[in-house]
Amino acid sequence: MNAMLLESIGDVTPLHPPLKLVQHPKPILAPGEALIKVTRCAVCHTELDEIEGRTPPPRLPVILGHQVVGILESSGLPLENRQQAVGLQSGARVGVAWIASACGECHFCKTGRENLCPQFKATGRDVDGGYAEYMKVRAEFMHPIPDSLSDSEAAPLLCAGAIGYRSLRLSNLQNGQALGLMGFGGSNHLVLKLAKHKFPNSPIFVFSRNPEEREFALSLGAAWAGMIDQSPPEALDAVIDTTPIWGADMEALKCLRAGGRLVINAIRKEENDKDVFLKMDYPSQLWMEKEIKSVANVTRADVREFLQIAAEAKIKPEFQEYELKDANRALAEMKQGKIHGAKVLRI
Repeated sequence: MNAMLLESIGDVTPLHPPLKLVQHPKPILAPGEALIKVTRCAVCHTELDEIEGRTPPPRLPVILGHQVVGILESSGLPLENRQQAVGLQSGARVGVAWIASACGECHFCKTGRENLCPQFKATGRDVDGGYAEYMKVRAEFMHPIPDSLSDSEAAPLLCAGAIGYRSLRLSNLQNGQALGLMGFGGSNHLVLKLAKHKFPNSPIFVFSRNPEEREFALSLGAAWAGMIDQSPPEALDAVIDTTPIWGADMEALKCLRAGGRLVINAIRKEENDKDVFLKMDYPSQLWMEKEIKSVANVTRADVREFLQIAAEAKIKPEFQEYELKDANRALAEMKQGKIHGAKVLRI
């Protein structure tokens, strides 16, 4: 099968593409696994961090991709257990998200927090992902795709959408309260759509360094859009930050009203500005019971609940499509800030 393979860690540049288009062996199933013929795989900023060495190191060589949509071809489950796993039969459209597996036995798994499991494995990092024509997955970790969503619409919802959904839940926002979004890429543009559906009376304020992203936010219904260091028209009850910089969080804390919560939806923060956090002005940025909450991974429930909400509310991402062989170009454009919604590989 065709696959884009990552063999080593290094910078993503147009002159030094990190992924190789190779002929790779088709996956062989073990008991409990399912084979998916991939049709789409969305590109995630986390993959830039994997390639450039800013996350826990991936298994090398590895096939990236954790926002995968495809057709269920076969399953390694015993016949009597196949439908029980996710209610799916061969030929069904299915999705695969960042969560590839968890132990199912630890305290976190037993309390609905499998995203914090010490044995958590990530798709496209610890196991091969969807930058390929086929992939295998533990059958109970794949998700049914609603009929109302096309393959390209569904793919970005599996990570950017699901982690945004988790972030919005963790923000504790109530209808009518003001929400701030720091950064406006693949995830926060979906959070805006979701927030407008769940909290129709809540004004949404977007912060971005990119003027095109600010215009994009306003076109989707943001009440205001400004630079990272600008003050919004009113104090905010919650802010969701998707940027890799500490400076954005320090600005967000200044904008929060008493009792507000900052939710950081980022797998890493840049080292070169970490001292910004150490220079926090406690009275203006954290006092008055303000909170900082991080988001780590997603659960299967996050993915399935958000897919259902997205289908019912007709929440669909903006996206650009690329051929599988152009995955390096999609990653390079993402690094350069050329983002308008999501980037999706057509397999």
